[in-house]
Amino acid sequence: MSKIITDEKQIDEILERGVIVEILPTKKEFKQKLMSGERLRFYIGADPTAKSLHLGHAQNLIILESFRRLGHEVIFLIGDFTGMIGDPSEKSSTRVKQTRQEVEENFKNWKDQVKNILNFNDKENPVKIEYNSKWLSKLNFSEVLELASNFTVQQMLERDMFEKRLQEGKPIYLHEFLYPLMQGYDSVVMNVDVEMCGTDQTFNALAGRTLMQKIKNKDKFVVVNGLIADEKTGLLMSKSNGTGVFLNLSAKDLFGAIMAQSDGMMRPLMLGCTRFPLKEIERLMQLENPKDAKMALAFEITKNFHGEKLAVQAREDFENKFSKKETPIDAPEMIVAEGDNLINKIIKEALAESKGNAKRKIKQGGVSLNGEKILAVDYKFTKIDDGKILKVGKKDFRKVKIEK
Repeated sequence: MSKIITDEKQIDEILERGVIVEILPTKKEFKQKLMSGERLRFYIGADPTAKSLHLGHAQNLIILESFRRLGHEVIFLIGDFTGMIGDPSEKSSTRVKQTRQEVEENFKNWKDQVKNILNFNDKENPVKIEYNSKWLSKLNFSEVLELASNFTVQQMLERDMFEKRLQEGKPIYLHEFLYPLMQGYDSVVMNVDVEMCGTDQTFNALAGRTLMQKIKNKDKFVVVNGLIADEKTGLLMSKSNGTGVFLNLSAKDLFGAIMAQSDGMMRPLMLGCTRFPLKEIERLMQLENPKDAKMALAFEITKNFHGEKLAVQAREDFENKFSKKETPIDAPEMIVAEGDNLINKIIKEALAESKGNAKRKIKQGGVSLNGEKILAVDYKFTKIDDGKILKVGKKDFRKVKIEK
């Protein structure tokens, strides 16, 4: 068994970095527990609702690995059962349920995506992977009723998204009430001491704390990490929103995706997705040319997931393209409003001669945003396009700026 590190400086480096936004019941109690020398069991979970994890997940897993390096036991829980049900967190409507086959297809490459930030091979204290279908699929109806008896309908209705749906006259399905119950039961079965989660999962994590107290007569700490969000616009990096930088990208594509991020994403990504010391982050943020800081960030993140050799190649590839103006990040700005039609903007920017010409360019794959081809002729701009590079044909570029 690995030795528990109780060095206050190392503990403070994790707690004070700025990624952890709340600790329940209190930060003071949690720090005291970390410094006590007791080996704690941590976990964080993710539902397989997409084939790739993204940098928002990576931020949480990097912190999880930090606690493992202190000697604590850590578990990465794949919600292969809860993923079929769908978490209502932050949802204005019911999430579409997935089949078992869809869920398995989604998570089959997850371990490979995070193997360079989570140590699964440590001889004394490896990261463990669990799947909650192992216990949730075995619950009978009597056991589900017993678990449900620990909560009231009023407690469930305290969730913001449920209250909002009621006000808007939108349906709330019974299985959505049961989701926090299932996630809470994960804590009971694994007998954890600490659950880590994003701010969108706090309610579910607290449901687990309630069950731990009632069933195990044991308290559980909840460590809440902030979601990665643009400092200027507040736009979140989220798979549910269809945004974010995904971990199944090649080294070159990952490097380019970081370079395409808005300036407001730089500090949050440095804090959450690198191990840059805080002083180094401040130094980079003070550089005269933001591009230099973004290059350092892109290289570090790419190195973390693909190794230094591929990161060097990705940087050289990007620099070559940039010097040749193949993918200029300093492209002329194009102001658009949410809902603006792509074809109309292309014509207005003199990137196409007519609607027919614009449609042909799109259908032939000659129009892309951040390297992703747009094939829908009725495409309309949204918030997530802010800061992206629009390419029309081989030589025409525009940097999208969403009008506030």
